Amino acid sequence: MKILLLGCGGQVGWELRRSLAPLGELVALDFNTPGPAEAPELKADFTDPAQVAEIVRRVRPDVIVNSAAHTAVDKAEAEPDVARLINATTPGLVAQAAAENGALLVHYSTDYVFDGSGDAPRDESAPTAPLNVYGQTKLEGEQLVQAGGCRHLIFRTSWVYAARGGNFAKTMLKLAAERDALKVIADQHGAPTGADLLADVTAHAICSVSQPGGDARLGLYHLVASGETTWHAYASHVIEWARANGLPVKVAADAIEAVPTTAYPTPAKRPHNSRLDTRRIQAAFGLSLPHWQVGVDRMLTEISGK
Repeated sequence: MKILLLGCGGQVGWELRRSLAPLGELVALDFNTPGPAEAPELKADFTDPAQVAEIVRRVRPDVIVNSAAHTAVDKAEAEPDVARLINATTPGLVAQAAAENGALLVHYSTDYVFDGSGDAPRDESAPTAPLNVYGQTKLEGEQLVQAGGCRHLIFRTSWVYAARGGNFAKTMLKLAAERDALKVIADQHGAPTGADLLADVTAHAICSVSQPGGDARLGLYHLVASGETTWHAYASHVIEWARANGLPVKVAADAIEAVPTTAYPTPAKRPHNSRLDTRRIQAAFGLSLPHWQVGVDRMLTEISGK
């Protein structure tokens, strides 16, 4: 099996390099890495859709995994055309090239395709209504991948973190060691989801759909860790873990104030409800998704050396 990984330098892409490597020949590219032997002059620059599609045609992979995305939610408000190129136009052309080559395309999307209303987890059939440019362009990307005619898997996820690079937990650890009090948003609900979990489920799903009859499992799925929390409760968990494991913590447990989203105005509107129903993916692929605290604690152990 020949696998083309696009966006290998991001948090999810980094974990995918690990999880996909045992499945076959892996060609891992990013916007700033040289092209493969078949096309050394090309780069996986998602602001150049034609070039990325040409890579697919040159490499002729059996599987394409696209983890490239414009994920700077507030910045997308100021540069919608760039966000659309990266999140929608280029994935759409990749899907067309995949169809020409008979390749499977794995693509990632987001809970931001929904408006965040209510308090119930949304399943894959729920109506979409993005609140911001990021969500709109990711929805357009889903639609273009589906219209591209290739065999595909689309995984919607949320609140992604990884041990590599920056994340919310690392920020909270830093602030908790420096400040006497913190204010953290408490009216947004979701499930922190590790990039390692996304990568492992992706590898499992690719193997599954590659088996006889596997095409019946193609399509759109919600993929997040189990359970739910708020940013405030997430921060409290991280800080208490740090305190229990001997990391420097200055802030007291009762000095972490719960505040509404309006306390921190941002250019892009955020959904209050990021809960996603994962029953479909668990049934289709025989999965038992771990609780969000399990993954977060594992990540904290890794970054702290505890």
